[in-house]
Amino acid sequence: MNKQVKLQDLGFRDYKDTWDYQEELFKGIVETKVTSRREETNLQTNNYFLFVEHPHVYTLGKSGDLSNLLLNETQLEEKGATFYKINRGGDITYHGPGQIVGYPILDLENFFTDIHKYLRLLEEMIILTLAEYGLKAERSSGETGVWLDVGTPFARKICAMGVRASRWVTMHGFALNVNANLGYFDNIIPCGIRGKAVTSLNVELGKKTVDESEVKEKLMKHFSKLFEAEFV
Repeated sequence: MNKQVKLQDLGFRDYKDTWDYQEELFKGIVETKVTSRREETNLQTNNYFLFVEHPHVYTLGKSGDLSNLLLNETQLEEKGATFYKINRGGDITYHGPGQIVGYPILDLENFFTDIHKYLRLLEEMIILTLAEYGLKAERSSGETGVWLDVGTPFARKICAMGVRASRWVTMHGFALNVNANLGYFDNIIPCGIRGKAVTSLNVELGKKTVDESEVKEKLMKHFSKLFEAEFV
């Protein structure tokens, strides 16, 4: 079992380019597993963790409802945004500048074979990171992701999640609002959930900006502990 995770920070990168790159890494891991089983060898599979920041983009999961996008093609262009239907779970979400997006592309057979546990640990990584900023973040029953003030009229989402897994290999991941322009969420019904607000770390802390590199370091620290992984 290989618990080493290759960390790559892709910087500011187009969504489609990054999705294609994810698919390339994902397929490489799956092909290694298929070859290993066919030839009855014990080939080691790689694990990756991609950090990225995207230009304005809306993505709709395979079970999502297109009516949750409140813009037409012309309006998307006016907003400088793009739109993609993609192969993750979940409904519609937004990615853009000021948001830390993380794509763990893991062979879960190197860690544990439990998708529910995988999602809960990703949520826990976010919860522990936000606790370091004095925020009490938590899960909301039946709604994947991380929220603040759950169970109150002021509930608001700070981190969205949506993953895909095949042969225990994961792709897609989480989007944590750190210095995000929250106005872009007004153009969708986020995750298909009506009447719930969205927030960003800088807003919660009353700061103009939060150091994103510091947030990434905290995320990596908690990921390493939770998954008993080593970044390389």
